[in-house]
Amino acid sequence: MIKEFKEFAFKGNLIDMAVGIIIGGAFGTVVKSLVDNVFMPLLGKVTGGVNFSDMYVNLNFPEKKVSYADALKAGEPVIGYGQFITDFIAFILLAFAVFLVVKKALGILKREKEVPPAPAAPTAEEKLLTEIRDLLKTKA
Repeated sequence: MIKEFKEFAFKGNLIDMAVGIIIGGAFGTVVKSLVDNVFMPLLGKVTGGVNFSDMYVNLNFPEKKVSYADALKAGEPVIGYGQFITDFIAFILLAFAVFLVVKKALGILKREKEVPPAPAAPTAEEKLLTEIRDLLKTKA
């Protein structure tokens, strides 16, 4: 088992995995920024100026209206469904991007593994013509 681990760790798999995790984390940050700073403001504008980050339900004082951040700071029990919507959109975009990358990678791997088909066996007519050709060569 130790030998297998050494092979795994030192053949590059571990390094590839670490690079993938780091790039994935950075990509997640970029997608979150894209959602927070581009998509959600546009969606808010389209929906009449709705700020999704301030959409929540205060379970103690439903009539008390403060910002979501202030309610959290005050320790109020709140359901932040606006933040959930934002995070869900970020997840969908990230999942779609990963889908495209995996689909492209699998397509490349599939093309690399495809072996050209073996030539078809000669037909009876081709065999006969080959024999005739060979006989003519020997007589010439």
